[in-house]
Amino acid sequence: MKKTYVFPGQGSQRKGMGETLFDEFPALTKKADKILGYSIKELCLENPNDQLNHTQYTQPALYVVNALSYQKKIKDGEKQPDFLAGHSLGEYNALQVSGVFSFESGLKLVKKRGELMSQAKNGGMAAVLNSSEEKILEILKNANLTTIDIANLNASSQIVISGLKEDIDKAHPFFEKADIMFIPLNTSGAFHSRYMKEAAAEFEKFVKKTRFYKPKIDVVANVTGKPYVHGNVAQHLIDQLSNSVRWSESMTYLLHQGEMEFEELGVGDVLTKLMGYIKRDYTKTVREQTGKKAETNQKKRSQAAPGSSKKAAKPVKKNKSVTKKVKQKKLSDPTKLVEQWNEVYPVGTRVISDFYENELETRSEAIILFGHRAAVYIKGYNGYFDLKEVKPVQRS
Repeated sequence: MKKTYVFPGQGSQRKGMGETLFDEFPALTKKADKILGYSIKELCLENPNDQLNHTQYTQPALYVVNALSYQKKIKDGEKQPDFLAGHSLGEYNALQVSGVFSFESGLKLVKKRGELMSQAKNGGMAAVLNSSEEKILEILKNANLTTIDIANLNASSQIVISGLKEDIDKAHPFFEKADIMFIPLNTSGAFHSRYMKEAAAEFEKFVKKTRFYKPKIDVVANVTGKPYVHGNVAQHLIDQLSNSVRWSESMTYLLHQGEMEFEELGVGDVLTKLMGYIKRDYTKTVREQTGKKAETNQKKRSQAAPGSSKKAAKPVKKNKSVTKKVKQKKLSDPTKLVEQWNEVYPVGTRVISDFYENELETRSEAIILFGHRAAVYIKGYNGYFDLKEVKPVQRS
């Protein structure tokens, strides 16, 4: 069994993260304070002036907590992984663990990256659920919104788009009309899009001053979905700012490497949840390919068998009654989900979502949207969220 450590990126931050780690690793914490010019422990545990949600603070904070989480693993006797990967900002942690640069050099890169990205204004992003990249691009083209880019290919059921905020707002009704769930994200910049080219150009000047070493452990790159090699580290980090994060492709590459265990280090479990979707799609694809291969081999054997040309095999008839029952069951699921939700959770229920750090609040009862989707209206976000994408807050 091989093992991959994955590190989360922006969006996973929360007040109190790394609480037990700063005092356990005082030397690294002190180095971080010196580089950043402020107390990383205070930032993460107290979140003064809501700074954790500002990009220039979010990125260094996550980098440090992710790095200390790995140090804790090693200190506790865990062996090094076979592969590494990180989502956007998290990729810097993967590279640091692989020995491409030191903790200090990585933090300096992340500090500069966060400062440059925080300067991007008037941008917006949105998560598009249960749609393909091809379908999303088709909708944007038909809506004359080709100014919007694909930012994150997180899983087949979760893709993030990025562009000017006014264009993201214009896109919303086109996706609703196509019966596709569209969730605006709380960001100020159009990250991982063409609108980050200026920031990438500035970042390049800084990156070129950094020395990179050959990876000791394979790190799968966001921009290619394949492992880094020594000569392309700088360019990949520059390109990452304005190109898609190909997370699903990266994880699929790792699944192709044999039996693989994935463990998320750092803050939260966003990548762990995504891995569930990716594994499901991967298993489905493998089964389909195996089935097609078996069918092809069967045809070859039939054609080679004596007398096979005289009598063709009869096609297998589908059991219509069974098919009908399955379809009816699928259609009844969202109805039952809505009924169960409304029995337990009143309007005003506090919920959480993988797409937001803060708690949200429902503004309506759950309903059947588009005739088959269980959804609830969320206060302050002008839109319905799929019930499968929100979770009620449990109060003690």
